[in-house]
Amino acid sequence: MKNTTTNSQAPRRVHFIGICGVLGSAIAAALWQKGWKVTGSDSGFYPPVSTNLTKLGIPYYPGFHPEKMVAPENGGAPDLVIVGFAISSKNPELLYAQERKIQIMSFAEAAGEFLVKHAPAGHSIVVTGTYGKTTSAALLAHILKHAGLKPSYMIGGVTQDGSPSAAIGEGDWSVVEGDEYVSAKWDPRPKFAHYRPTHLLMTAVKWDHADVYPTEQSYFDAFRALIAAVPPAKPDGAGGLVLACIDTETLPRLLAESKREFISYGKRKDAAYRYENVVESREGVGFDIVCHGKAYHIQSRLLGAYNAENVTGCFALAREIGIAPGDIADAIASFPGMKRRLEKRYEHAVTVIDDIAHSAEKAKSVLANIRSVYSGLIVAVYEPNTGNRTPQSKPGYKDAFRAADTVVIPRLTKLKQPTTDNGRRTTEDRQPATIEGDELAQTIAESHNDVRYIDDDEKLVEFLTYGRSQGDVIAFLGSHGFRGMIEETIKKLAGA
Repeated sequence: MKNTTTNSQAPRRVHFIGICGVLGSAIAAALWQKGWKVTGSDSGFYPPVSTNLTKLGIPYYPGFHPEKMVAPENGGAPDLVIVGFAISSKNPELLYAQERKIQIMSFAEAAGEFLVKHAPAGHSIVVTGTYGKTTSAALLAHILKHAGLKPSYMIGGVTQDGSPSAAIGEGDWSVVEGDEYVSAKWDPRPKFAHYRPTHLLMTAVKWDHADVYPTEQSYFDAFRALIAAVPPAKPDGAGGLVLACIDTETLPRLLAESKREFISYGKRKDAAYRYENVVESREGVGFDIVCHGKAYHIQSRLLGAYNAENVTGCFALAREIGIAPGDIADAIASFPGMKRRLEKRYEHAVTVIDDIAHSAEKAKSVLANIRSVYSGLIVAVYEPNTGNRTPQSKPGYKDAFRAADTVVIPRLTKLKQPTTDNGRRTTEDRQPATIEGDELAQTIAESHNDVRYIDDDEKLVEFLTYGRSQGDVIAFLGSHGFRGMIEETIKKLAGA
């Protein structure tokens, strides 16, 4: 969908169709705090989004009603409408905006327009990769704020301390999480295509989102285009910059094929920024970063040895743009971490952990890190996202849950999701072939001896909480909310 008007001045009255998500509400709050008149609508509202919108004073309402969108008490007709990804093309508010030629943007377009600092006056840092990008983008924004650079930023998650997920800063830098998923139902381009990076931090590239990228080649092509968008490096350091982790084979190969110079980080001996001597515990992770002949000790509150990789990438980019290593280390030590990233929701005799690990690869990594610091039984409750429910994803589940003693598959959430057309384009009238919970359990059971499919939420919670012992861990892994099962599990464990 094209923007249907061109204004010489930036619009100041905006309406969000689908404001209740983390990203939509964060962009809405960022514009509100800059003096915009903001309203929003959605199919439902839940804390903490609803609480934050109310606290800020942003008017919102349930359902989609064009008459409310243009009501005088809400500021009249908007001159910009920002539309969430899940919104149908038949949404009445969207149809109203189209009919009256009101300017329309996707969330990704809006972020690229209002939060990204554009060259040559500004510097756009885009953090991307198959995994690690949310934590890395949030940490990098935290480092830049700590250094007094007043960055704009946008992350697709919520920090443990409840800091805003997006903000429009006064400085020359922006940090944006570069998601490779499609921008909107009318725009098959990846979200990061809108962010015009001058600096690119790449964590890893492994084929994901098979519902949008049916082949590894199509997935890699999206990242090739992003790399090509970064300005070339200049001898005086004023040009573009790419930093990339070299711990996997695919990313260095991709950069070599793109003929792009880059600065490397990782645990390999030839990395320009190398992490080593990793020590992890239930309180966090400590390690050393070696670069330019010096070693810097880092202590982080983030759980999981894999976060040494994320932190090292952020350290490397921050140092390359001129922030002092000591200031970077102090910022890292104070970073509280992200919700739903190895988040300890409950810790007494039994620990309950919540993580957004919605693919076999991510679940494998999370479980390995839990196993390294907990000695009891690990019960994993797993619900994949749509892209990891496809028949093509089945081979990836082999041995993925080896670190768990028991795997439980719940009734899978029914969501209308996009499919592909000509390799990339999304449509609303078809859905990709998916496997159901019982078939997913059978697939995982081919390489694991204790897998259960429990389609009744109450019975699932009873199973999780019955007979647990000191040191056991219950890990909820998946992109959905588990329909209150986490909270019910905690209540039962606490004896409430």
